[in-house]
Amino acid sequence: MTKKTPIRRGAIGRGLALSLAGARAGGAFAIDGALRRLRGDSGVDEDRLQREADRFADTLGELKGSYVKIGQLLALLGEHFLPAPLTRALHRLESQTQPLAWSHIEPVLRKAMGAKLEQLNVDRQALAAASLAQVHRAKHRQTKKDLVLKIQYPDLVGVLDEDFAAVVRMLRLARWIPASKDFDSWLQVLHEQLILEVDYPRELALAQEFEKALETNPRMAALDIQLHVPAYDADLSSRDVLVMDFVAGKLVTDPSVAALSQKRRDQLGRAMLELFFFEVFDLGLMQADPNFGNYLIGDRGGRITLLDFGSVVRLSADTQRALADTIAGGQQKDGARLERGLEGLGCIDAQSSDYARRTFVAFVEKLLEPLRPPEDLPPEHLNVRGAYRWADSHLLKRTGRHVAGSVASRDFSIPPGNFALMARKLTGVFTFISVVGAEFNGVDIVDDWLRRWEGTE
Repeated sequence: MTKKTPIRRGAIGRGLALSLAGARAGGAFAIDGALRRLRGDSGVDEDRLQREADRFADTLGELKGSYVKIGQLLALLGEHFLPAPLTRALHRLESQTQPLAWSHIEPVLRKAMGAKLEQLNVDRQALAAASLAQVHRAKHRQTKKDLVLKIQYPDLVGVLDEDFAAVVRMLRLARWIPASKDFDSWLQVLHEQLILEVDYPRELALAQEFEKALETNPRMAALDIQLHVPAYDADLSSRDVLVMDFVAGKLVTDPSVAALSQKRRDQLGRAMLELFFFEVFDLGLMQADPNFGNYLIGDRGGRITLLDFGSVVRLSADTQRALADTIAGGQQKDGARLERGLEGLGCIDAQSSDYARRTFVAFVEKLLEPLRPPEDLPPEHLNVRGAYRWADSHLLKRTGRHVAGSVASRDFSIPPGNFALMARKLTGVFTFISVVGAEFNGVDIVDDWLRRWEGTE
């Protein structure tokens, strides 16, 4: 008989209710107090605020599984737009994913693969673990090919809706998030992302679509850095298990990547920026979770392997058009075009206040700083060759400070979920470029892609 999985199921139980007792007793303390402090009001105990947030995040970590993933999504998509103590606490969940024992994983494999499992020699020790799945290496007994198995944790799909509703309910009881139609829309996008990540047949199909598109696009195939998608085995894969080729590589944070030549690191950065525009303007598919674990840097930095296509979203033609207007308007400081793009993304409308318009326009203009012509770049952030120093510019920290100041205003508008996804994607791309230590100007890349896009209108 299989042992009971350590991942708790169903509605959040007594532990979470007790953990929230302090926040509930404080009534509106959490969210209202945080905003009062940002506005300069006195009398707010910031340490207590952080303790309440930490208690909430710790309980999600104890419950494991989908609860951890929900917390991670809240942190990623809500950064800058949710109270800072909450996002700080939830970010801690990113390092709290431990693999399940083989005794819990083997039954999942046997049920999902049946007799096909006998074709593989699976390593019982997990190679990596995430909140919804873990990864094991394997070798095909006949072909001797090295493979990787992404194995979904048992019984997840049936409880995701209930778990998500429970977390949102507890956050609202603690007054960490507001009850509003705008925020409901934001939560809906987050919920949709959660559901997509457990749809393995969809993930396999999207990985294959990415692979084919990269191979057949002349511009992407001609890059100095090869963009690679591991081959998926559709015959061995199932609803609960994905089987793909094993690919060796290093994370972008590995010291060996920092030791690469400046030229190679510049090429890696440019390839990542090219990939963003290829996804948005050519493929119409965007990998919305650009965390470092989804990329592997190959030997000598000559290849970037793309992993995990579960969070890929398909962009409509209207969304692509709105993004083109937003990016072009922000890069060229064309206020009218930028506002048109923001309207298309649902950030502002005819009823939006002047403050809301200024907030979104300023955020986009600041974020797109590296894509401007050299003469419009701050000289203190350029090297002796006139190239933008991504890491030393501290762009995201400067942008974050601006947003934090905006959140403090009573006129601040929560951005729609789709905008939060796209902002997260772009900041993830820029973070990758900064961490790799690239120094280059992005204007030629964005100009080329915008010209290509406008030529197809």
